[in-house]
Amino acid sequence: MKPYSESCEQNQAPILEILREILANQKNVLEIASGTGQHAVYFGRALPHLTWQTSELAQNHEGILAWVNEAQLPNVLPPVTINVNDDRWPIEIVDTIFNANTVHIISWPEVERMFTGITRVLSPSGILCLYGPFNYNGKFTSESNARFDAWLKSRNNNSGIRDFEAINRLAEVHGLFLLKDVPMPSNNRTLVWQRAPNNLKVP
Repeated sequence: MKPYSESCEQNQAPILEILREILANQKNVLEIASGTGQHAVYFGRALPHLTWQTSELAQNHEGILAWVNEAQLPNVLPPVTINVNDDRWPIEIVDTIFNANTVHIISWPEVERMFTGITRVLSPSGILCLYGPFNYNGKFTSESNARFDAWLKSRNNNSGIRDFEAINRLAEVHGLFLLKDVPMPSNNRTLVWQRAPNNLKVP
């Protein structure tokens, strides 16, 4: 049976509106933490000019493959194993990286290692797109986000909604410069950065 995420079903159309614009001239996407695989199939079908590489921890591959194999889209690839803590990812250079709803789940040191990995594989002038909830000026943007943060911390005290300013500083350290900060439904945001041209230096 295919895994299913209600939140994926609800957010994929608004995210697609952003991706259509920012990825119009891109060729290949690495999705970090593909989850159920729903996003990959939905975006891959809607954006056939992109080769969409799924990735996940090995134990989640079966669910992604259920979606990918059913869809039979030539531009959506089976998952590779990526753990953000690994020093090497099994990926060549890509011109786009997409991730949804991960940075508030993993710890801050893991967020930092994820950005280091992104630096290794994102091409000069490449695009990074993150979707999820973020705080601004150290404050929650809604009561529902405050409740969500408390729930996250009740499960793992190292998780929690991240401050936009901290994420953006981390991106800048890695040579990524903010292009867009787009408000989304359900008190989420889509953040889009572009890597500086001719910059493959790993910090």
